[in-house]
Amino acid sequence: MTANRALVLIPARMAATRLPGKPLLDIAGLPMIVHVLRRAEAAGIGRVAVATDTPEIAAAVQAHGGEAVMTRADHPSGSDRIFEAVEILDPGRKIEIVVNLQGDFPTISPGNIRDVLPPLADPAVDIATLAAEIHTEEEALNPNVVKAVGSPIGGRRLRALYFTRATAPTGDGPRYHHIGLYAYRRAALERFVALPPSPLEKQEKLEQLRALEAGMRIDVTIVDTVPRGVDTPADLETARRILANS
Repeated sequence: MTANRALVLIPARMAATRLPGKPLLDIAGLPMIVHVLRRAEAAGIGRVAVATDTPEIAAAVQAHGGEAVMTRADHPSGSDRIFEAVEILDPGRKIEIVVNLQGDFPTISPGNIRDVLPPLADPAVDIATLAAEIHTEEEALNPNVVKAVGSPIGGRRLRALYFTRATAPTGDGPRYHHIGLYAYRRAALERFVALPPSPLEKQEKLEQLRALEAGMRIDVTIVDTVPRGVDTPADLETARRILANS
């Protein structure tokens, strides 16, 4: 995967209800969005940009040497935002792989960002993502933990069959915590955002089910740990402790 073929986009907006102004909250002296930007740059897989509808976010990114692209405010999802961004940044269509990295993963490792790419070496795969094995019953039962259900196809790979908030699959054997980091073939992203929301997507409130219901193939790399997202004040304090000591 040559670096000039991949673009890492970090969608960021201010409208989080549980943690207002989340992308600009200070963690160890930097806005959270800048921590995510730095980790994406350190992954070394291609150009990195923040896609936002908020001038303050763009200004913070640019003040720390990053690239920002302004997108419309009315996008229903991060996927729609990154599709607009790639069309703006690459009108000549040289980019082949678009990575969607959430802007609230300030402690994600650069290695985990790189881990999302290998499934796309198989031309049959449309979208790649990550998951980590679940080791506690609390995590298995938590509806806020999305489970990736799939068929093993090699050492640390699954072919995704379903994603659910339920505890699945049942019975003995591993369960996997889905991590919301995606790498799309550009054509797959273009197809995905053109599709209407699907029945299971609306029922489970999981956007990736739209791709599966349309017959698109999603493969999953199994990684060792789940990056800590920042959704609550407690999450923010945890991220501050981790990054103050790093």
